[in-house]
Amino acid sequence: VRSAEASRCRAVRAASSAMMMDGQMPGSVNVLAQGAGQSRGEHARMSTIIGALAISDVVKSSLGPKGMDKILQPMPGSHNQLSVTNDGATILKSILVDNPAAKVLIDISKTQDDEVGDGTTSVCVLAGELLRQAEKLMEQQLHPQLIVAGYRRAADAARKALEEMSVDHGADEAAFRQDLERIAATTLSSKVLSQDKAHFSQMAVDAVLKLKGSSHVEQIQIIKKGGGTLRDSYLDRDAFLLDKKIGVGCPRTVRNAKILLANTPMDTDKVKIYGTKVKTDSMAKVADIEAAERAKMNAKVDKILAHGCTVFINRQLIYNLPEQRLADNGVMVIEHADFEGVAQLALVTRADIVSTFETPSEVKLGECELIEEVMIGEDKLIRFSGVPNAEACSIVLRGANHHILDEAERSLHDALCVLSQTVRNTKVLPGGGACEMEMAKAIDDAAREVPGKQALAMEAFARGLRALPEIIATNGGHDAADLVAKLKAKHHTGGKTFGMDMDKGEVADMYELGIMESFKVKLHVLLSAAEAAEMLLASTPLFSAHRGSVTADTVIGALTLTLAVSLALAGHHGHSCADPATASASIMGKHLAAE
Repeated sequence: VRSAEASRCRAVRAASSAMMMDGQMPGSVNVLAQGAGQSRGEHARMSTIIGALAISDVVKSSLGPKGMDKILQPMPGSHNQLSVTNDGATILKSILVDNPAAKVLIDISKTQDDEVGDGTTSVCVLAGELLRQAEKLMEQQLHPQLIVAGYRRAADAARKALEEMSVDHGADEAAFRQDLERIAATTLSSKVLSQDKAHFSQMAVDAVLKLKGSSHVEQIQIIKKGGGTLRDSYLDRDAFLLDKKIGVGCPRTVRNAKILLANTPMDTDKVKIYGTKVKTDSMAKVADIEAAERAKMNAKVDKILAHGCTVFINRQLIYNLPEQRLADNGVMVIEHADFEGVAQLALVTRADIVSTFETPSEVKLGECELIEEVMIGEDKLIRFSGVPNAEACSIVLRGANHHILDEAERSLHDALCVLSQTVRNTKVLPGGGACEMEMAKAIDDAAREVPGKQALAMEAFARGLRALPEIIATNGGHDAADLVAKLKAKHHTGGKTFGMDMDKGEVADMYELGIMESFKVKLHVLLSAAEAAEMLLASTPLFSAHRGSVTADTVIGALTLTLAVSLALAGHHGHSCADPATASASIMGKHLAAE
């Protein structure tokens, strides 16, 4: 007994001395290697919330139809160009952050952009507001897990409110088209296209309805050409435009074309000297090498001609010799069509993309009624009309400079994505903050029936939702407190469809003003923001470590020290236990086997 007691006391003194030498208090063990660290408790949660709020505040001023644009200036040495945008995903993708919570908000914004195309700013701002409200509750000593549970109840109540206030005109073709045009106009209201939103919303609806229920918006080709104004943009309904040029000496027009799409090198008619060293004793042998290369290329051209194609489109460069051979045989040649161009042409013309030409009978050629060269502004483009894929079309954007064209493309792409999702899920909702106020009202009503502290978290969730109309009103230069108070009173008297008219600064019926939003977009914003806030609230501690920083020796030493301390303290408090060395060896064996 005396021997066991002495062993425990020695272990306690050794552990205490080792930890005091490391500058730590007794009872804590550092298992992380040098260069790694961790933060716990209140410090970890505050770091999480501050990082998320910083990102939310960056894009907050871009929310709503009166939101401000951001100028994104590239870093020195970067290949990116200066851009002007108010698209949340574009802004956040350009920000370099190191805070884990900030990265989470950026990721949910990217996911929102990929899934539904719009709401990238809203989802980031809503997640930030939910975390802001949670911070106030934690200052009142409310546990994060209680807040998470309350937020989940609130999200369920908000989802039910969205379902109840949604309207579905999917069975009525005329009414549904009107809904789509209104949704497109609402989406474009906060973009650079807001001045011509009626023109572009009709263009976007026509393009999406040609997809016949498909969500493959890549079949809609967007061509940007400088010159003119945004109002000069148009939709080419029955054709696909390729921003390339026809080869020299080739036919400029081909009817009933048979198209061969390829991704193959067509530039070996010249000797490639990069990384190659050839020793000869005469120029005649160099000529023999070049002749062999030409013979090889001529054989490749013969195989291409054996396919019976009248148009040859290659992703890579085509040098003079094969281009001349194909032109002499009446084949239209289009080179350097790039990955994106070849993939879109394969989708539009129903053609195979080939790299070898050994089996012509197994290759499917694309078809097209007419291929011709057209002029748009000062540039020549190739127009494919009468393609088998009837869903394909092209939108030509005109503008004063490339900054406007880039932002117009982003804006129009967002509208196309939202419309394609609405065609699949035909429910629509009123805009102008009506959804947020109605969801907040439903959450407040549900919180009255919840006993305990979770009701406080639900009320905080409702306040986070009401913060979005306040931000929209503030960005529009209106009295946010007065406008939101009037809107709240209107919803409590049954005005579910009432929202904010940002042009007049008044409360009005959104359906009468034609301000509508997609149900799927709004639902995705709600669920993504709630899940992100719940995940960040339930995450502690924060670890900062590079790969391989926790070595095997460090883990073994830390486990040995931890077991020795725990067993010694257990014996010190009078608990029965085996010999510390025996117990440590037994448990260490299990840990090493698992490792």
